[in-house]
Amino acid sequence: MTDQKQSGVFALFLLTVFTSAFLLFRVQPLISKYILPWFGGSPAVWTTCMLFFQLTLLGGYVYAHLLVARLSPKWQAITHIILLAAAMIFLPVSPNEAWKPTDATSPALRIMTLLAATVGLPYFILSATGPLLQGWFVKAVPGQLPYRLYALSNVGSLLALLTYPFVFEPGFTTQIQAQLWSGTFLVFAVTCAACALLMARRSRTTDLKVFSESSVAEASPPTAVQLFLWFALAAVPSTLPLATTNQVCA
Repeated sequence: MTDQKQSGVFALFLLTVFTSAFLLFRVQPLISKYILPWFGGSPAVWTTCMLFFQLTLLGGYVYAHLLVARLSPKWQAITHIILLAAAMIFLPVSPNEAWKPTDATSPALRIMTLLAATVGLPYFILSATGPLLQGWFVKAVPGQLPYRLYALSNVGSLLALLTYPFVFEPGFTTQIQAQLWSGTFLVFAVTCAACALLMARRSRTTDLKVFSESSVAEASPPTAVQLFLWFALAAVPSTLPLATTNQVCA
């Protein structure tokens, strides 16, 4: 692959990862703001929303792992493009007022069902994009490390969180925000599909062995203590904002 083509591929993957991370963290406050008045403005509404988003995020990671580990590049591309097309059915991501509660029965279950029916598949697709495109990038551009994609993903997430209270929330109605988000998702879907097709095509013509055996240090399996630390360190930042926002709201 020439340097110019490689730069173009790299730019495509960067754009897709950045857009997905931005959309991923923009839809959370958008949908939560939509439905918060419907359920009385309780802090529990935000907590339930976060539960849904965290579970869907985990599901996206599992899907990305299984897709790369179990399917051939061709079927990875086909499967993901089908899901991208199916996600279009959910656009625009504006909750129908038919979901408004008529009584106080099982509000948490109703919120979870509402979110699944409104933004479930698009959010699932976005949550899988980061790890999935890192795996695809290795196949599309052999010899290049994919970790800059992860760094850019964090930048997109942080930018989404910073711009929402200072730009989007005061400047646009929730309906316009939903339309802008949905339009940007269409752009993301096109670039993601392009990444999938490029990965499948490049995988047929290149040697997928990126690193030689001498360049990879042998690693022993993680110990029980390390596994516990990974679990605990991941749980702390997820629990802290829930506790903080609950205290502020109360």
